[in-house]
Amino acid sequence: MPKAPCTPPDLNAINLDWRRIMPLLGQANAALGRYDGLLRSLPNAAVLLSPITTNEAVLSSRIEGTQVTLEEVLQQDGGIDAAPERQADMVEVRNYRNALFGAEASMAHRPISLSLIKEVHQALMQGFRGQDKAPGEFRNDQNWIGRAGSTMEDARFIPPNPLILPQALEAWESYIANTEEDPVLQIAIVHAQFEILHPFKDGNGRIGRMLIPLVLYQRGLLSRPMFYLSEYLEANRAEYYDRLLAVTDNDDWQGWVEFFTNGVLMQADQNLSKAQKMHALYNELKDKFIEATKSQFAVPALDAFFKKPILNSTDFAARSGIGNRVTANSILKTLTDLSLIQILKPGAGRTPHIYVLGDLLNIAEGRDVVAVRPVHIT
Repeated sequence: MPKAPCTPPDLNAINLDWRRIMPLLGQANAALGRYDGLLRSLPNAAVLLSPITTNEAVLSSRIEGTQVTLEEVLQQDGGIDAAPERQADMVEVRNYRNALFGAEASMAHRPISLSLIKEVHQALMQGFRGQDKAPGEFRNDQNWIGRAGSTMEDARFIPPNPLILPQALEAWESYIANTEEDPVLQIAIVHAQFEILHPFKDGNGRIGRMLIPLVLYQRGLLSRPMFYLSEYLEANRAEYYDRLLAVTDNDDWQGWVEFFTNGVLMQADQNLSKAQKMHALYNELKDKFIEATKSQFAVPALDAFFKKPILNSTDFAARSGIGNRVTANSILKTLTDLSLIQILKPGAGRTPHIYVLGDLLNIAEGRDVVAVRPVHIT
């Protein structure tokens, strides 16, 4: 017998074993507090942790089937064109970053709302893969989730009927405004309910994961929306999908909340470790850049590489504020000679050299050994 569209769970009637869940929620809140303590101590978190934000865009998009890597995205940022078969993936990752930054900027003067979510979706779905998916509009027809080419009859999950979607979305929006709920529990429920409602034709998973740092930011657990869970969710993708399905199939909110909260706890500790390593690297290189260049542009030069770990010489001159190409190239040569940065791709003719801050890239990708290889012109 074909499945029918699911009935959205009532967010006011969720049953949980509080004796089991409260200690876990406490640990997750404490871990987020430690992570945010570091964020608050950083002189410019957006610059220092920029690679983590890009990695989130890569991993969240990968859950949806893209194949591009963090290094490939950063290489494209630096001026190395991706292979033709990767171009569409690159657009999706770039859109994810732009949508996330746009949402943060909007939240400076407005809370999370359905209208904000539609604006974020509009930004996410730019480009040829999303232009026919009603960017910025909630769906008005039935969708379903299953293997590629599957029909509604053999779908794994069928979201709610579009006729009841507006009312369910309004209830979901009201739940986000509830400041009495534990914030970690709240975002666990907000994310799951959004995936259950599946309100857009496409992009629901990415929007749902983007909501995680945004809700935690709105609730005050984060001073910047720079906490990302996609690394955990991508590593546990099968269980991620199974736990969500168990909510609608078996009303198993307990299993979902425990899975999600464990992820917050684990990811907060991992993010803290990465951020600490990046901060330590920044402080170490700051002294070395100043000593090596003896220039007023030493710190702006370092900031440029933290913002974009892969840079061509022209972009470096602009981003560091040096302006003068002779001075910029002299600084780059000095830094390269001392192995503080590396040449990733030699220039040729009018094409500039492309440089990489390999140590930062390794931390962002979780590598301990410098593994960046030069790119040779063919």
